[in-house]
Amino acid sequence: MSTNIVAEQSSAAAAEQSNTAAALGKQSRTGLLIIGASQSGVQLAVSLRALGFAEHITLLGDEDHRPYQRPALSKEFLQGTVESESLIFRSNEYWAEHNVDLVKGEYIVRIDKEADGSGVAHSSSGKQFPFKRLALTVGARARKLEIEGADLDGVLYLRNADDALALKARVADAQDVVVIGGGFIGLEAASSLQKMGKNVTVLEFGPRLVGRAVGEETAEYFLQAHRARGLDIRLNTSAARFIPNADGGKEQTSVAAVELKDGTVLPAQIVLIGIGVIPNTGLAEQLGLVVDNGVVVDRFALASDGTTVAVGDVANMPNPVPGSGPGDRIRLESVNNAIEHAKVAAYSLTGRREEYAGIPWFWSNQADLKLQIAGLCNGFDQTVLRRDKERGKFTVLYYRQGQVIAADCVNAPLDFMAVKNALAKGQNIPAGAAADPATQLKTITTGS
Repeated sequence: MSTNIVAEQSSAAAAEQSNTAAALGKQSRTGLLIIGASQSGVQLAVSLRALGFAEHITLLGDEDHRPYQRPALSKEFLQGTVESESLIFRSNEYWAEHNVDLVKGEYIVRIDKEADGSGVAHSSSGKQFPFKRLALTVGARARKLEIEGADLDGVLYLRNADDALALKARVADAQDVVVIGGGFIGLEAASSLQKMGKNVTVLEFGPRLVGRAVGEETAEYFLQAHRARGLDIRLNTSAARFIPNADGGKEQTSVAAVELKDGTVLPAQIVLIGIGVIPNTGLAEQLGLVVDNGVVVDRFALASDGTTVAVGDVANMPNPVPGSGPGDRIRLESVNNAIEHAKVAAYSLTGRREEYAGIPWFWSNQADLKLQIAGLCNGFDQTVLRRDKERGKFTVLYYRQGQVIAADCVNAPLDFMAVKNALAKGQNIPAGAAADPATQLKTITTGS
C-alpha cells in the first residue's frame, strides 16, 4: 500500500513540476540560459550577438560580482597594482544594450529539461529561470586538501574573486606563507607574495614543478630561477597537518604552522592551496549528460543530448589540434580555450557547424618570468633547447618524428609567435637550425 502511495505522490509531483515549467515557459522563457558568468559564458553571449542571434539571453552566475577576468587574481590584483573595476569584462550598459539579462548570486541546484532542449532551472533561492536552450559554462572548482586542520582560518584557496579578497585581507598581518602546489597558480601567487615581502615556502608533492604542463627541462629552469629569486621550494614534499594557534593552552581557530610528513614544522599565518581543479559536472550529471572528466561534447560543443552546449574548463572535447586521432579527447583550462570554444558553441546555437580545430596556447607570469606555451607536448620524442642567458630567454621546442609540436618559451615572445604561427599553418621548424639561439625561428620555418 505504501509503495502505491509513494508512486502516486511522485506522479503528482512530476505532473505539477511539468505544469509549472509549462506555465513559466509561456510567461518569460529566455531564448538562451547561460549558467556560469565565466570567461566562456561572457564570450558565448558576445559571440552570439556578433553572429546576429536575436533572442533574449540570460547570463547567470553564482557569485555576487559582475563577470571578471581571473588571471590577474594571483598577480596584479593580489599585489594591488590593478583595481577590481579594471577586471570587469563588460559594463552594465553593454548588457542592457544587447538584451542580455545579467543575473548575479544565483546558484542553480536543479534543471528540468524537455527533449527539445527547453526547460526550467531552479536556484537555491527558489527562483526559476525558464529557457528555450541551455549552455553550461560552469567551469571548475578548486580541489580540496583533506587533512587535519584544513578548516582553520588562514587556510585558503585562490580560484575566484572572493578567494582573492580573503587572501588580500590577511596578507598585511602575515609574514610566513606556505603555498601547497607547484603549478601555475601556486607559483604565480608565491611570486606575488614574495614580492610583497613575505617569507614564502612552496611545497610540491611531485618530483618537479608544473609537472602537468611543461617538460622536464622547463620545470628545472623554473625550479632554479625561483630558488635564485629567494623562494624556498621543496619537491617530493607534502603536508601532514595544519597546526592551529594556541593561547594559554586553549586552541584557537587560525593556522599557525604546517607540519610536514617528515616531522618538519614550518611557521605559516597563511596557507594557500593550489593542487588543481575539478570540473563542475553536477548539473550535467543531474541532466543525464555523458560525463567523463568534464561534460563530454562533440567538435561543435554539443553535449550528449544534442541540444545543450558545454563550454570552457568544464568541457571534455575532441583534441582540437589538427591531425589528432578520432578518440583523442582533452579538457583544457585556459583563457584561449574558453574564448575559442565559446565561438564554436555560438555557431552551434545559430544553426551552423564549425568544428573546433586550433592550436592551444597558455601563459603564466611568475615574477619577471613570462612563460608562453604553444601547442601540446604530449608524445614528443625530441627536444631542442634555446637559451640566451644574457637576455634571460629560454625556449624548449618539442618534436615528434622530426615535426615541431609545441614550445615552452620564457621571456621569448618572438619564439612563441613563430612556433604558434607555424603550428597553425602546418609548417615545421627544423630542429638542427633551431638549436642556435641567435637564429630567429620565423626565418627558418618551412612548409606550406
